[in-house]
Amino acid sequence: MTDPAVPLLTPLEIRILGVLAEKQLTTPDYYPLSLNALVAGCNQKTSRDPVMEVGEDEVQAAIETLKQRKLVTSSWGASRRVVRYAHNLPQVLGTDSGTTALLVSLMLRGAQTAGELRTACERLYRFADLSSVDAYLSEMVSRPSGPLVVKLVKQPGSREHRWSHLLGGAVQAGAASQQDPAPADAAGPDSLQAEVAALRDEVAQLRRLLEEIRTGLSERTED
Repeated sequence: MTDPAVPLLTPLEIRILGVLAEKQLTTPDYYPLSLNALVAGCNQKTSRDPVMEVGEDEVQAAIETLKQRKLVTSSWGASRRVVRYAHNLPQVLGTDSGTTALLVSLMLRGAQTAGELRTACERLYRFADLSSVDAYLSEMVSRPSGPLVVKLVKQPGSREHRWSHLLGGAVQAGAASQQDPAPADAAGPDSLQAEVAALRDEVAQLRRLLEEIRTGLSERTED
């Protein structure tokens, strides 16, 4: 049995699916999400690349398209007053928990190295080590129906490749590369970049917790 083909999605559709999957794993008590909470998640300023500013009408229109493609479902909340939305990403793509976590992180945060992905996925799925992340990424590249991710060329001064998802189609010409020699003198700058990235991620996680607490309070008010 082969894996389902990769759907081609718009940036907003990718953001909506990423937010739904993220909130399902990080704030399950408030999932499925109302339209208001989903818009807030799409416009979140932390842990998002690119940052978006979209309205309810735009999100609602994208949801309808995703529903037609069986990627999103809707239901009524406990109060029967608020419609809530859930995703079917793993079912449609045939992905397991680890693969879904990596994909969601790339959908929300943009291209990342394997090390950055392991850190970003901490609250979505706990990878045992970096080699486990590499193994998952290799499987995502070699899917029979088509790859979910692609390895990008290295950035100047970096020793590691970044990875990008392919749900929006192919990356820009020349961005993908499977072999690219690392600069011999890149160890120092790359190590510093990793430390800065780790500190930024810690700050982003704290900000994200505050965002989720605010969203949770808003959800309780709606129901």
